[in-house]
Amino acid sequence: MLPEDFFSHIENHYTNNLPFVAYSKPNESVVNSLLQKNDNLYSTQDFKESGFVFAPFDDSNKTVLIPHVNSESLACEIEPLNLSNSIRNNIEANNIYKETHEILVQQGIEAIKNEQLQKVVLSRCESIDFSESQSISVFNLLLQSYPNAFVYCWYHPKVGLWLGATPETLISISGNRFKTMALAGTQSYKDSIDVTWNMKEKEEQQLVTDYIEDSLRSSVDSLIISEAKTVRAGNLLHLQSNISGILNTDLHTVLKKLHPTPAVCGLPVKEANAYILENESYSREYYTGFIGELNLKETTSRNTNRRNVENSAYSSVKTVSHLFVNLRCMQIKNNQALIYIGGGITKDSNPEHEWEETVSKAETMKRVLMS
Repeated sequence: MLPEDFFSHIENHYTNNLPFVAYSKPNESVVNSLLQKNDNLYSTQDFKESGFVFAPFDDSNKTVLIPHVNSESLACEIEPLNLSNSIRNNIEANNIYKETHEILVQQGIEAIKNEQLQKVVLSRCESIDFSESQSISVFNLLLQSYPNAFVYCWYHPKVGLWLGATPETLISISGNRFKTMALAGTQSYKDSIDVTWNMKEKEEQQLVTDYIEDSLRSSVDSLIISEAKTVRAGNLLHLQSNISGILNTDLHTVLKKLHPTPAVCGLPVKEANAYILENESYSREYYTGFIGELNLKETTSRNTNRRNVENSAYSSVKTVSHLFVNLRCMQIKNNQALIYIGGGITKDSNPEHEWEETVSKAETMKRVLMS
């Protein structure tokens, strides 16, 4: 399908107030979509359905499902185009949020020093005037600007409109093989990924890695963890360890162990979660939840010679799920773009530095809003 026809279908669905999702997986030129045929609000509890899920940060709330069986599937190819401009927040607007966020961070540091927590991820929400009619155009810009991210536009008339370009995989499963990552630590990208990380960032990333390893041990038959390396995500750099293995349990069991991870919540997870819900001055809703493909069928050929007419006899069908943490995202509501950003707080955190990190993270969305 041609890109103009693809986006026309999405625009029509949005205009008619029908649920849909359009998305592109990291390093893929194909953009997929599921266009739901009615406006019912479906949800999943056991994650056995097939479709596309949108889960909130607070796992006591329902995970929304766009079911494959009640939707039309479309796809097209699009060329990436990296935006080079760098958008900085307006200084006056910064001051509105800066003091509040630095106070929140200082309170988090004190809670850690008082041994209430080991780490906590604290966030904020920043609003920018934005015309909702431009939403699909902004999604197109996200696709072209962040080809290495999971880029999406998700809409349900009974929930809202969300867009994002997240760098973090929660879990990818093909058959019984899985991949995930421990992603933490942040600094701005300045023409090179050959950078030095301080102890605060190394410790933060190691805490996430250790937690995922401990959580998954009983659910896997083998577990492979790579050394942490520097990776680029748009205008930012992070520390990332890749984790893979073979599952011996179902997806729902694994999700209960992984979500929310210390990368979006803190440690101990239960206590950090409660601290966030009590002390952040807003509801995260779907920010730092997860999003992605659930139990889709994928056919893989064992024969690399595509001209061989017997290829079909050597193909296999696997059930695959690709779920991503909902970071670098925004909600479009009442002609405003609500941008969600946060960072991991440890005993060595500095409130002003943590503020500056959220400013850098906000650029991911602002670069396309202000293009």
